[in-house]
Amino acid sequence: MIAVEVLKISYQPSSRDYYIILKEIDGDQYIPLIIGALEAQSIALILESVDTLRPMTHDLICSLLSGFGLILNNVCITDVKDGVFLSHLEIETKKFGKQNIDARPSDAIAIAIRAKASIFVSKRVIKNASIKEKSFAKYKYKEKRADISINTLKDRLKNAIEDENYEIAAKIRDKIKKLES
Repeated sequence: MIAVEVLKISYQPSSRDYYIILKEIDGDQYIPLIIGALEAQSIALILESVDTLRPMTHDLICSLLSGFGLILNNVCITDVKDGVFLSHLEIETKKFGKQNIDARPSDAIAIAIRAKASIFVSKRVIKNASIKEKSFAKYKYKEKRADISINTLKDRLKNAIEDENYEIAAKIRDKIKKLES
């Protein structure tokens, strides 16, 4: 298994897809995964250090793990079958030892980031689904980093308002104001 980190969340307007870009920690391989808008928002909120007034679903899962004495050791993205990435949470308990719990990679990553757990990708996934940095250009924006954050946050603000999630919308609005000032 190869350790990776979350490099960024990217939105492709032409396809209306959100991507999470994982980068090999000790290498130059990148793994783009298409994820849903809600998972992208959840991951982005934690990456941008935006606090929510009430727990999001992934926060709730982390609270349940902690509340029941379960330890999230790591997240493993193990395979790609028919274009679908497979992953699991490796959870450990004193009573039952290590258990692997099947999870969508986007959910697993959202939980891992919150729990500060490592994320691993199998060599098979690296071989079959990774791209090199020069191929990575199509996932990058040409704008400055601050512009990316503001534009991304504006997209998330719009989604939060459409979903009538006004608490999160207010937090995102405040973050946008802070970046614009």
